[in-house]
Order: sequence, then structure tokens, then C-alpha cells
Amino acid sequence: MASESSISDLGPAGQVVTRFAPSPTGFLHIGGARTALFNWLYARHHGGRTLLRIEDTDRKRSTQEAIDAIIEGLDWLGLDYDAPPLFQSDRAERHAEVAWQLLKAGHAYKCFATPEELEAMREEQRAQKKPLRYDGRWRDRDPAEAPEGTPFVIRLKTPNDGDVTIHDRVQGAVTVKNEEIDDYIILRADGTPTYMLAVVVDDHDMGVTHVIRGDDHLNNAFRQLPIIRAMNEIEGNWPDPVYAHIPLIHGSDGAKLSKRHGALGVEAYRDEFGILPEALFNYLLRLGWGYGDREEITREEAVALFDLDGVGKSPSRFDIKKLEHLNGHYLREADDARLAGLVAARIGEGANEALLTRAMPVLKVRAKNLNEVVEGAAFLFAKRPLAMTEKAAQLLEGDARAVLRQIHAALAGENDWTSEALEATTKALAEELGLGLGKLAQPMRAALTGTTTSPGIFDVLALLGRDEALARLDEQAA
Repeated sequence: MASESSISDLGPAGQVVTRFAPSPTGFLHIGGARTALFNWLYARHHGGRTLLRIEDTDRKRSTQEAIDAIIEGLDWLGLDYDAPPLFQSDRAERHAEVAWQLLKAGHAYKCFATPEELEAMREEQRAQKKPLRYDGRWRDRDPAEAPEGTPFVIRLKTPNDGDVTIHDRVQGAVTVKNEEIDDYIILRADGTPTYMLAVVVDDHDMGVTHVIRGDDHLNNAFRQLPIIRAMNEIEGNWPDPVYAHIPLIHGSDGAKLSKRHGALGVEAYRDEFGILPEALFNYLLRLGWGYGDREEITREEAVALFDLDGVGKSPSRFDIKKLEHLNGHYLREADDARLAGLVAARIGEGANEALLTRAMPVLKVRAKNLNEVVEGAAFLFAKRPLAMTEKAAQLLEGDARAVLRQIHAALAGENDWTSEALEATTKALAEELGLGLGKLAQPMRAALTGTTTSPGIFDVLALLGRDEALARLDEQAA
């Protein structure tokens, strides 16, 4: 997804075409990732195409860092596209061309109102407690009335009466009176297109058949349809798209999603929270879409099952604990060598992937994220003398060191260094000493790991290996 797409890349007519169109003014946030996912799934389910458009017309706020982060986040989630990304900023000439077509055909007009006039108009509307919208003062005037050389914008001539109903695939039938839509600007005085115009032209030229986006864009649909219908009158073959406006995501408390709820960039869930891509994919799928009581749904199942009929009308609630619970499931299902590579990258210098791969079956059992796997693996690479937590040090007080000396002696005579044989030897010692196994396991865990939590103590012994395990026991028994 590195190079710019040309319109000729974007596919034949007669098939479903969706698009994800982020603005690169920030990273790929959780709401955007879900929108991308739903577009991707809908196209894949129907054997269609899904496209990526970078809406980078806000040159002051758009950054290459954000573009890179968006594309990297989509790649990480496994959302591939059927053409290289299209950059909206490269298409300003095409957008302007459509604005002039609309003007020539009488569907748009030149507006010479000055900023001062428009501000006075808004002040009057505020005083009268009216909606703030352009009053159409240049709609029917002759442009010749303006002094020569006066700057102008091009405004769309929207219908004044009647209403428009959109049969939205998620929201149902939604009707808006045309009088509520003012004659908005489609081409600025400097010749640059506005967002409303650029989106419509790009969707048409890309062959987009289904516009699936957040319901905060529902009002935009009523503003964009007049352009589509006017161009259909002029050229033909400008059909209305199918709209599906999906509810926004709220926090676990029902309030608007914010950073305190976990509304972060996708890369934060990967890097900071240690979430696997398949877990986030599954969680976002279930955030506003349902299929019975199924919680765990694979990528292949999602493509087979997903359709817009399953998208709910109510806002869904983001819950980081539920995401981590689901992530725990995918950790347990994941390939051990793959997890070892991810964990080794987090540990950095000194990590041993082969050892981590062997340890992974016991490390991942109770972990909810990669960070917990890293914490659980720390004992494998600890250097002697081991640093002790406060609780671990307490387990080595009293007669614990004497017990450790007996454990060391018993295990030193063990030739079969497997968890099963080591467990049998230790149990035999516990019976000989008349102690419960826990009385031996607790000081052993502290001596071997420096903590009070770890995988099963006999797995710890086996993974550390005979020499290292006996050396750690001897060190604390002294």
C-alpha cells in the first residue's frame, strides 16, 4: 500500500465497492479501525472490492507520520486493499472540474459575498435565534452586479422545497427537509475544493457503491446527494450510493468515547497493551455487530457471516477488560514460536527465542496480554544474584533456607530433569519431612524466580535447566 492509486486501478462496474477514507491528522483510532473493518468485511463477503483513500486535503494538519501510522495499523489488522491508496490532495483539478460543470449547468452559482457580509448575516441570525446558514443572497443575482475582479466562491444550488429520504442500511428511512440544507461552498475563492465536493467526486470516480461510515456523517449524506443527483442530470451514470451509517462507539460508562476509556491509536493496543491483531479484529467485529451469542469469530468466519443486517442502531460500548479477556483466548490459541518472537522483541537483548518457545505453553496459560507473558518470562533470563520482591524475601525467612538445603540435596540426585520426575522427587521429600507440598513449593518459587507468582514450580525447574536451577536454590539456601 505504498504508491498512489490511479482511477483506472479501481475496478469494474457491477460489483460491490467500499472505501475507507481516513483523514491523516492523527493515528488510526479505534472507531476508524472498526469502520475500516466493516467496509473490508462487507466487500469481502460480497466478493467485491475495498479501497483506501487518504483524505489529506487539510495540508496544515495532515502529516506523513499519521499516513504511515494509518497504513501500518491497517496492515497489522490484516486489512488489505484492492488498489494502492488514493490521495485526495492529488485530485484537486478533477474536483474543480466538477464544480465548474455544476456552475455551467446551472446547479451552482458564483457568490461574491465578503467575509464581513457573511459575519453580519450570522450575527443577525444569532440575534433572531435562527439556524446559522447561508441565506442565498447571490443565488439568483447576476454575477455582473459584482465589481470586476471581486473574489468569489462557487456554491451548490440546493433544492429549496420538498424533502429527501435516505433508506439507510443501518438507520432505516431518514428524511430531511431540503430547506434545512443551505447553499454550501463547493469551490473556495482560491480555487480549492471543499470536503463535501471532494468526497462525492472521489466516491464516484472510484466506483464506490456502498458508503459505510460513522453516523456522525449522516447529515453529510443529505448535503452530498444534491451534487450526485445534479451530476447525474448532467452526465448520467452518477447513481446514489447505498448508505450505511454505523453508530459511534461509547465508553464502558455510556459516555462519548475518550482517551480515558481507551480511545487510543491502534498502535497503542499493539505496543502498550500487548494485544494481538486477531483479538482486536474479533473485538471490533463484535463492537456493534452480532451473530447470536458468538463471541469468538475467526477472520474466515467473519467474512462468511458479516452483513449490514447484523449492525445495531445503538452505540456500542468499548471495554478494555473485555478486549483483554478475548485477547487471552487468542494468546492461548496462538502458535508458540510466533508468540516467542513477539515476546523476545519486547524483552530485547538477552532474550532466547528457542527457550521462550519451549516455555510458551506454560507462560501463556493465564496471561491476558503480551506484557503479562513478558513478566511471566522474566525469571528465565534473570541474573544471579536474583533480585527479590518483598513478598518473596518473606518466604525465605525462618526455617525456609534449611528446607531449601534439603530440596537442593534431593534434586541434585535427580538424573531425569523433567517436570514429571522433579515433581515426584519433591513430593517424596515432602512426605519424608511431613510437610505439605506448598511448604516446599513456596520457598522454591521465591528462590528460583525472585517472586511469588510464576508458572508451575516444576515447569520452572525444567525450563531453567539443572545447572541454573540448582545454582539458584544453592544461592538462597546458604
